[in-house]
Amino acid sequence: MSDSSNGSNGHAPGEPGERLPGRQRKRFPDISSRAYEHPADRSALVALRKLSGFDTVFKALSGLLPERSLRLLFLSDSVRVGEQQFQHLHTMLLDACYILDLPKVPPMYVTQDPQPNAMCIGLDEPVIVVTTGLVELLDEEEMRAVVGHEVGHALSGHAVYRTILLFLTNFAVKVAWIPLGNVAIMAIVTALREWFRKSELSADRAGLLVGQDVRASMRGLMKIAGGNHLHEMNVDAFLAQAEEYEAGGDLRDSVLKIMNVLPRSHPFTTVRAAELKKWSESRDFQRIMDGHYPRRAEDKDTSVTDSLRESANHYAESVRSSKDPLMGLVRDIAGGAGDLGGRLKDVFSGRPSGPGGPANGSPKEGPGGPTEGGGKA
Repeated sequence: MSDSSNGSNGHAPGEPGERLPGRQRKRFPDISSRAYEHPADRSALVALRKLSGFDTVFKALSGLLPERSLRLLFLSDSVRVGEQQFQHLHTMLLDACYILDLPKVPPMYVTQDPQPNAMCIGLDEPVIVVTTGLVELLDEEEMRAVVGHEVGHALSGHAVYRTILLFLTNFAVKVAWIPLGNVAIMAIVTALREWFRKSELSADRAGLLVGQDVRASMRGLMKIAGGNHLHEMNVDAFLAQAEEYEAGGDLRDSVLKIMNVLPRSHPFTTVRAAELKKWSESRDFQRIMDGHYPRRAEDKDTSVTDSLRESANHYAESVRSSKDPLMGLVRDIAGGAGDLGGRLKDVFSGRPSGPGGPANGSPKEGPGGPTEGGGKA
């Protein structure tokens, strides 16, 4: 691992003499995407990479997907980032690829769209697209985290699955008239979305490794949620929303949370901020910053079983530590709690479950009825 600083000659791939930003940051040679991937994301990717014939299947599938059409669309109707166009983004892209040691710099486009957004798509090779709404919204360091986020997607190979998700989502609309056809496609889409939400948490971590400024990452997420009004926002209050969202309400709210998140490809913004803050304070993050991380050369030796076990352990720990009422009920079921039917009835009707108060830590009733919690998405 090496440091980059102002005036140094650390070069991005293929760009001799490219200057890096004017503050000291660390570089991660040969870093494996496993270093920053969320456990659920990592286990899925390890399994897919180990699957015999996987590459062949998707190369065959690429003929059915509109990848060539997308590339031509961006080339003809967007602005390609380079030395002569959006030079500051070009420098950020080269820098992100240098920090994460991505061998090949992916093409990057800016497309006219007031909605702040960015994506990394493609089967044969990834393409990064950012909207004008995002470019105009974020400052340099916030944008650096976003570019690092997308380069993290490219390094992990997420672009392939994102492209398939986009294709299947559009395909589901076309086959909606076929009995049960849409149900089967949407089942796959729902599973892919759940995986992709976890992959977004992975890419947020990659963005932090590139920018190495957690405050900038937080600011960027706050702006995506609330617009360019930082003087009206506060990081601690924003993170408190995530806490309220997770812990507030009762089982009815837990069900509504699930229904709200199912159609989304990204986790809610406050949740992303809280997850990234937690990871930035973890031992795993510190070990990476100290130069102790998995290398790509070791990827072929990765055990699918170990990755799945790690993912299962993560979900088990999430259930144990979660303040969500539904997760509290899951813990009760696992612990053999009695009269669950009665408790469910009490919780969904908003009644206290006995002398100890409401079930699963749901809010106590006052003169005005049950207190509702959880920030509205």
